[in-house]
Amino acid sequence: MKGDLLKGSRCVVTGASRGIGKAIAEAFAKCGADVLITYVSNKAKADETVAEMEKYGVNAYSFRCDAGDEEDTKRLADYIKEVFGSIDVLVNNAGAIGEEAPITQITSDEWDRIMRVDVKGVFLATKYLIPLFDKKRTGKIINISSELSVKGRANYTHYTAAKGAVNAMTRSLALELAPHILVNTVAPGPIETDMILQDMSSEWVEKEKNIPLGRLGSVTDISAVTVLLASKYGEFYCGQLISPNGGAVFI
Repeated sequence: MKGDLLKGSRCVVTGASRGIGKAIAEAFAKCGADVLITYVSNKAKADETVAEMEKYGVNAYSFRCDAGDEEDTKRLADYIKEVFGSIDVLVNNAGAIGEEAPITQITSDEWDRIMRVDVKGVFLATKYLIPLFDKKRTGKIINISSELSVKGRANYTHYTAAKGAVNAMTRSLALELAPHILVNTVAPGPIETDMILQDMSSEWVEKEKNIPLGRLGSVTDISAVTVLLASKYGEFYCGQLISPNGGAVFI
């Protein structure tokens, strides 16, 4: 996926030092966009992602931002204004999946941690970055959710509830911000990422493959959809939930 499909666009992707966020950021750069990514702890990985994007001749930046921290998000907005002036695309990708546990064993601290990153993070980035959208162009906000927000998953009530909230936020924001800014959700199914391969047991990974296509998806399956939504070809999508999931759930 190369070319000038997003040439001239200024894009922000949160939580993009690895995995799906990294793939989205690099896909945007391949298509000619200038991109700013955020990270929370791994500066080295963020620097690698910036270097990869710069190979495509675009401007690329990284900024440390705890997605659930309001002061961090304000500083992010100030930095974006400094380097970009205005923006065209925001991808709210930063998130956490949480520890597998039945509802009776999920602590209040763990519940709050997931809600802080997955829900409050989307709220804060959207709130403080909306004023930066170029008023002369159609802006795009793409929220990254999960097919589990629709399908559900035992022992992940905190995560599925958080992503369900993201879906609801998308619908309300789509009504609130159209036609100037179009808001949509991408809800990936089981995707081959570091989080899946390193943090989950082999039994859990095999369970994830038990879908009609019989395999995990790739990060490019997700980045391709975000490029579509971010481009001129995504201008009749508003308030939609698009779920590349290999048949894990029919939406």
